Amino acid sequence: MVLFSLFAASGGPSVFTYFSQSNTAGRVIIVALAFFSVCAWAIMLGKYWELKRVRLFNLGFEQSLHRLSSILEVPATFKAPKSVPYAALYSDAIDAYNRIEPKAGESMEQLRAARVEHVENALQRALANKTLNYESSMIFLATIVSGAPFFGLLGTVWGVMDAFGAVGLQASASLQNLAPGVSGALLTTVAGLCVAIPSVFGYNYLLSRNKVLVTELENFASALADMIELESR
Repeated sequence: MVLFSLFAASGGPSVFTYFSQSNTAGRVIIVALAFFSVCAWAIMLGKYWELKRVRLFNLGFEQSLHRLSSILEVPATFKAPKSVPYAALYSDAIDAYNRIEPKAGESMEQLRAARVEHVENALQRALANKTLNYESSMIFLATIVSGAPFFGLLGTVWGVMDAFGAVGLQASASLQNLAPGVSGALLTTVAGLCVAIPSVFGYNYLLSRNKVLVTELENFASALADMIELESR
């Protein structure tokens, strides 16, 4: 908006002038790109705060888990909310551990091995599900990053085609007749780049944060499996 007002204040044509000079297809594409821009910013800001909040909750749960004297026999007051990824992994691991009942003629070593194997399988499934949750909305953001410039280019090509077609039907062609249509057509490319450029920076940053959180989640799952195996001996 500041850029738009600067154009208007300089006495030259503003972005709104270029928009009025666009053809119908160009205006539709610009409105669509404006909608995609709102979606991209909503995803980037929402995902940023989501990942930040999840990491804080994960670290808090990990600290509370380390304060326990036993992770297999926890007090009733200990809370493991499913909304916290670390807590969800812990709950699934404990449920899997307790699900294996001793069988007749089975030694304690065999029971322990079966329980540890069951815990590891449960952690692998939970880890895959939480990784998908971390990456939610990222596919749509990647689609905006890659599609916005081409969408804008489509509007430009379409607008230039219409501008040259209109000039060709006139008795005399001049730059004054051609320039308004071309400037309006180029606005769609500018709009596409304005959507794609901040989106690609946001996408790359969120992707790096996702990789860090997934690595931390994998390390926690591995450490949790080791703690359960050691305590079950």
